[in-house]
Amino acid sequence: MPRSAPTTRKSDLSEPVIIVGGGFSGAMLAARLAEGGRASVLIDRTGDFGPGVAYSTPFAGHLLNVRAGRMSAIEGRPDDFVDWLKAHAPDHADPQGFAPRTLYGRYVRDRLAGVETVHPGLIRRVAGEVAAVTEDGVRLTDGEAIKGAVVVLATGNPPPRTAGRDDRVLADPWAPGALDRIGDADDILIIGSGLTMVDVVQALDARGWRGRVSTLSLRGLLPRTHGAPPDVHADLPETATAGPLSRRLKAARTLARDAGWRAVMDGYRPITARLWVEATTTQRARLMHHLRPWWDVHRHRIAPEMGRMLDRLSAEDRLTLKAGRLESVEAGDGKPLARWRPWRQAAAEPLTADWIIDCTGPGHDAAAHPLTGPLIAQGRARLDPLGLGLDLDADGRVLDAQGRADGRLWTLGPPARAAYWETIAVPDIRKRIEAMAAIID
Repeated sequence: MPRSAPTTRKSDLSEPVIIVGGGFSGAMLAARLAEGGRASVLIDRTGDFGPGVAYSTPFAGHLLNVRAGRMSAIEGRPDDFVDWLKAHAPDHADPQGFAPRTLYGRYVRDRLAGVETVHPGLIRRVAGEVAAVTEDGVRLTDGEAIKGAVVVLATGNPPPRTAGRDDRVLADPWAPGALDRIGDADDILIIGSGLTMVDVVQALDARGWRGRVSTLSLRGLLPRTHGAPPDVHADLPETATAGPLSRRLKAARTLARDAGWRAVMDGYRPITARLWVEATTTQRARLMHHLRPWWDVHRHRIAPEMGRMLDRLSAEDRLTLKAGRLESVEAGDGKPLARWRPWRQAAAEPLTADWIIDCTGPGHDAAAHPLTGPLIAQGRARLDPLGLGLDLDADGRVLDAQGRADGRLWTLGPPARAAYWETIAVPDIRKRIEAMAAIID
């Protein structure tokens, strides 16, 4: 995909880096910048700096989807998280295990606080909401203007798109107390069958819920589980990483028969961002249209414990998968109903349940986002050709309407999905943090 050459300006070291979003991405960038002697302003609307939505869950049964040994927040220090576990939660210090996400949230908070202690005054925390990105910084909803040399949008995943407005449609399962209204014997319909669905079902099951759950997604696929350790990375032949996509897929399938699909997927993991950057718009579109559902369930795997929970519910005839497209959610006779069209079939009977829960995932729409929408309207940013998000250069700088980047506006984490695709996992984000800190300095 052609890009105009960035017109990067060296940032003014006398002004701080403004980081919008105090979750994992933003907090760990602030920590890394401070270690390099660079000041930052870390802004978070919740005032809970570090864990973000993913690691703020209070439920101990929500486990990491990556082994603890790969979850260090610091590039080049692979044992950092495991060492923290040894000191603070030794029962979970197995590097091959899947620690509770609530522990990871504590770890991120501790890292941020530790850096602030060693490098006092270099991180300013601001509990507030950004109303606009200005030419020289940001403006908060209370009217305060904060100036900075660079603005980094690390806003995390946006809220899900609501599936309907009925009182029994839970649009955001992560909202505090969202699941508390569900009775122990209530039946539920979940729109989406990915990682969020697994979290919701696990939380309900652990508290004694005995109802049934149906899931509706386009292909009706569940996330696969991690295998027994140790992880093995297959050496990918050139035919699996270059040339026509059909040839790459054939080579990957052939290798998977010998080495196993997990080894093949883990072989792709370190080079996924590079392959995405190198791909043409046409290739990206084909990958999104044809391969994405299968890529997601094999790439973003769940802990074996979560897989066993899903298997048990299925064996108890309490978990049903539906493959099709949601068309509408409407108020029914005392219960909401979902009209849907099965995969490659005519419309089916509506699905109904006591509750419908929207687990379709983040509602990425940069043009409608309150921060990035105005930037696009002003010509300071533009959408990528596929509409996945903001168009960026290879380093993460936001490109304006003419394809230029001046280095004052960056993205990190999920908002950078259009440029790198794999931008949600800790191992991917920490690499971006290291690269970004080097350039911004």
